[in-house]
Amino acid sequence: MTDTTKRSATLNSNGKQRTVVNCNFRSAGRLSNENARTLTTIHETFARHLATALDAHLGTGLEVKLSGLEQLPIKEHIAAIPALAYIVPFSLSAIPGATIVECDISLVFPIVDLLLGGTGTPGSGQRELSEIEEELMQDVTLLMVRQAESTWRLPADMPLKANRRVKSSVLHQYCPPNEKVTCVKFEVDIAGTVGTFQLVFPAAFLNVLIQQVKQDQPQKKSSVRFFPRPSIRERILDCDVQVAAELPNLHVAVRDLLALLPGSVLKLRAPVRTPGMLTAGGQGIFEATPVRNGAQKAAQLGRRLSTTNWERM
Repeated sequence: MTDTTKRSATLNSNGKQRTVVNCNFRSAGRLSNENARTLTTIHETFARHLATALDAHLGTGLEVKLSGLEQLPIKEHIAAIPALAYIVPFSLSAIPGATIVECDISLVFPIVDLLLGGTGTPGSGQRELSEIEEELMQDVTLLMVRQAESTWRLPADMPLKANRRVKSSVLHQYCPPNEKVTCVKFEVDIAGTVGTFQLVFPAAFLNVLIQQVKQDQPQKKSSVRFFPRPSIRERILDCDVQVAAELPNLHVAVRDLLALLPGSVLKLRAPVRTPGMLTAGGQGIFEATPVRNGAQKAAQLGRRLSTTNWERM
């Protein structure tokens, strides 16, 4: 069987023409756009948390950022791994397979140098790690996975168990030969040295991870969407407006204002019978006379002013 079927036109039982389109069998099980966005969001959070944890562990500032997300067959992935890559599988207790941490060897040497008290100098060439360097990197990969577990919020009965470093040639033991794996790639900048590492998930673990993330997301209350949206007029009528009782066009001498002291009485020189004005938002609405309502001051409304702005509301 080939990967695709050819396009052809046939007739169905009703005699209508139907079109058979190309089908790519390699696309089966591919990540949906929604799941890809979910993985991207959670691993951007993981990158920030890991940068903080590595900063404290290594004693130097660094930057970790998500750089890529892809899904491909395990055979293709293994073929693309560099010969000296640092690879550690973490077994899954509840499901088959393993989550794999893969670090570029160019990223390993600055990390080891910092842990040994150096300045993060990269290695002088491509070589294998010593036993001490292996032990130091084992602690770093364990730190990476613990930060990932914290971000993923995996159930307590699904811990990841660390294994020893392995060669890329034996990775097929942790995934079926026809398995599709998901690779989440990160870029790390340590003391001026830029390298990459990636987390590799089997399909079974990926499904559990996506379900767990979606369960942790807050659920929207569907009842809210059924409330009718109020009109603009109704929303305006619910707005608060500053209301004041004023004496418009009143003039006071500056010397009288300068002479004011606590307890002074300012003579406004306005006839008591002359009404004031009730304003809302600076716009006059009614004539108003100052009165008292029990122990409270008030304004008694009189003639409505001919203000067209308010009448349009």
